[in-house]
Amino acid sequence: MTAGHLRLGVNIDHVATIRNARGGLHPCPLRAAEIAAAAGADGITVHLREDRRHITDDDLARLAGAIALPINLEMAATDEMLAIALRHRPHAACIVPERRAERTTEGGLDAAGQHNTLQPIVARLRDAGIRVSLFVAPDARQLEAAARLGAPVVELHTGPYAHAHDAGDAAAELARLAAAAAHCARLGVECHAGHGLNYANVAPVAALPELAELNIGHFLVGEAVFVGLEAAIRQMRHHMDAARA
Repeated sequence: MTAGHLRLGVNIDHVATIRNARGGLHPCPLRAAEIAAAAGADGITVHLREDRRHITDDDLARLAGAIALPINLEMAATDEMLAIALRHRPHAACIVPERRAERTTEGGLDAAGQHNTLQPIVARLRDAGIRVSLFVAPDARQLEAAARLGAPVVELHTGPYAHAHDAGDAAAELARLAAAAAHCARLGVECHAGHGLNYANVAPVAALPELAELNIGHFLVGEAVFVGLEAAIRQMRHHMDAARA
């Protein structure tokens, strides 16, 4: 398979985290989305959590009305989030597991074990013209469950790979990602990936030819403290493009 352009979805959640630390309006997630667009992002990702710890309903409404880039709404499989997604009609909705006590998303969705819960939500999102993605571990059982649910996209959880890379032994986790991406291709499911990716570890993942998109946020917002958001995104774009060259 020949690898083409690898899309970059920039997650701006933690711009809102910084804003919410003091309240008020600064820094503005909408401004971050505009900078991301100028820097070469292909889409904007936001996670509207049940506890609204970063992105808020108003942020989502403002983004939907002002940003030309596709918006990818990360959401829990709840009636509340389904209603919000149907109201705003983002380009895509990525269903993720969510626990209130977690600092960030800790694992993949159990698409196989939650089929009956997920099926009507996936169906209603698809009927509304929203591209559905499921955030899952790079595990064949979960990928096959996603395909049975009719999700056209899966996003592979790269957190374990990122942790293994930090420990200096990422080969096994990278092999899992590679096998999962190839399995997605066989299933006819578009494959994305994200979580914990940074300049040091992104290249081997970006080089996987079956991947169509990476979603990256926390590292970019953190790096922006030192170099600015536009420069951080452009550097990530450079690493991704070099891996695909």
